[in-house]
Amino acid sequence: MTIEYLKTSRPDTERAEDDAKVRAIVEGTLADIEARGDLAVRDLSEKFDGYTPDAFRLTQDQIDALIAEVAPRDLEDIKFAQQQVRNFAQAQRDSMLDIEVETMPGVILGHKNIPVQSVGCYVPGGKFPMVASAHMSVATASVAGVPRIIACTPPFKGKPNPAVIAAMHLGGAHEIYVLGGIQAVGAMAIGTETMAPVDLLVGPGNAFVAEAKRQLYGRVGIDLFAGPTETMVIADDTVDAEMCATDLLGQAEHGYNSPAVLLTNSRKLAEETLVEIDRILTILPTADTASASWRDYGEVILCETYEEMLDVANDIASEHVQVMTDRDDWFLENMHSYGALFLGPRTNVANGDKVIGTNHTLPTKKAGRYTGGLWVGKFLKTHSYQKVTSDAAAAEIGAYGSRLCMLEGFVGHAEQCNLRVRRYGGQNVPYGAAAE
Repeated sequence: MTIEYLKTSRPDTERAEDDAKVRAIVEGTLADIEARGDLAVRDLSEKFDGYTPDAFRLTQDQIDALIAEVAPRDLEDIKFAQQQVRNFAQAQRDSMLDIEVETMPGVILGHKNIPVQSVGCYVPGGKFPMVASAHMSVATASVAGVPRIIACTPPFKGKPNPAVIAAMHLGGAHEIYVLGGIQAVGAMAIGTETMAPVDLLVGPGNAFVAEAKRQLYGRVGIDLFAGPTETMVIADDTVDAEMCATDLLGQAEHGYNSPAVLLTNSRKLAEETLVEIDRILTILPTADTASASWRDYGEVILCETYEEMLDVANDIASEHVQVMTDRDDWFLENMHSYGALFLGPRTNVANGDKVIGTNHTLPTKKAGRYTGGLWVGKFLKTHSYQKVTSDAAAAEIGAYGSRLCMLEGFVGHAEQCNLRVRRYGGQNVPYGAAAE
């Protein structure tokens, strides 16, 4: 392969040191929440957010008052975006069918898709109020039919953010808490005196939220391990440097550690994009954040062929992959590890993040190798069932089952089968023997 790195990011060893520090802090904080409940949550909220209301859960009157603060146009935009998310989530839900089949005479097998009974949705908002994250988690859970949806978001500049609260309420949240960080995720999963625990945690967050979800996984379900936002632009000379630079920096502004990668087979485009990024950073209002991400986590990778670009892209497995080439559909056909694809210059990641309808909670840190992103199916559990409706089937399946149980040495298992052979097949099978 002829791959050249025109710009590289911080080494993995430095990132691992950062992860270890976060891990230790989260472990101690979750233990504190488990031990002290509401008192720990209140102390943590005061420490990290300077926010200690009488109650973290909003009343309906408080919700109504906050929604009244949202400008009419903003409210309409929120409703439009949620409708797009609901439309796509409903189409996905409609594709998930309960089934029942007769696999042999008298043997009925099936499965049912059953909603998770309670979900905790985390909506980031301490630095940027992530209105769209409420659509992705709360509205999607609502489409799935989850009977208890609770939502947590941190205060924004010392108070609840009206637009985020509106999105949570319109999305279908049954309980809304103004609570952020580890304390929100921990309270939802562990439970406190005033908050019943949930069965599933979903939603993006900073490194501490992501690590808290990782440590709580098993105690509750989670959507996925979501780390810092990642973006990759795969481009050839069919597009220009302004578009590539804009799409890279548009995601780099998420945080100080958001990887952004340009993957191209055009040296001219690569070099011009580096120049264009420097230019945009002089005028971008969020340049403090975006420039730090680009400095420490930005990469420009020059390949010779499209096949090399494909191999590198699949290996990196970026969260957002913007494809702008003369063969976008070829990448769609051959990409197998990523969060979501954005195909063609008319498409962009910001539309996916905010309004177009696909879910923006996506796998990071190479998790796209084994999972897709959040979708309506994540809020559903597929449970199987079986029933035998004839004596003949009970005896036949029982005979096979008995022999296979004895093959493994499970005598008690075999007797479950033998009992059916005797009852429904009229055969006298001695205890502990295999049915013939």
